[in-house]
Amino acid sequence: MSYEKLIVEADGASRGNPGDAAGGAVVVDPETQETIATVGELCGKASNNVAEYRGMIAGIRAAWEIAPGASLHVLMDSKLVVEQMSGRWKIKHPDMQALAREARTLVGEGPVTFEWVPREKNSRADAAGNAALDRRESFFER
Repeated sequence: MSYEKLIVEADGASRGNPGDAAGGAVVVDPETQETIATVGELCGKASNNVAEYRGMIAGIRAAWEIAPGASLHVLMDSKLVVEQMSGRWKIKHPDMQALAREARTLVGEGPVTFEWVPREKNSRADAAGNAALDRRESFFER
């Protein structure tokens, strides 16, 4: 199937802050709301904010692997990451600056928008991050 638009729901999970951490994301068909792919990425010992960025980056990569050049709408319950990626908030922490540079390089001039959503509307991405922690491995499933 070919997609022109995709939704990426992304989240971070950490058991301790910092603690064992993982990012999670799901790639969603905007027309059917069906999950196309699920990704979890272990981060080692990290803060929840690092895990949030890692989940977003992994989700964008997965979406563009499925549909190169598709328009992406990224939904996250991290107001910090959404505002930083939208350019409205400064990034002071060096770890976050490096992750934001990586994410911006990945996004480039691509058609990507970011939106904050309440935590309860981001449960699929949260589950993906926690699954990576439970499995103790990164994964990509279609």
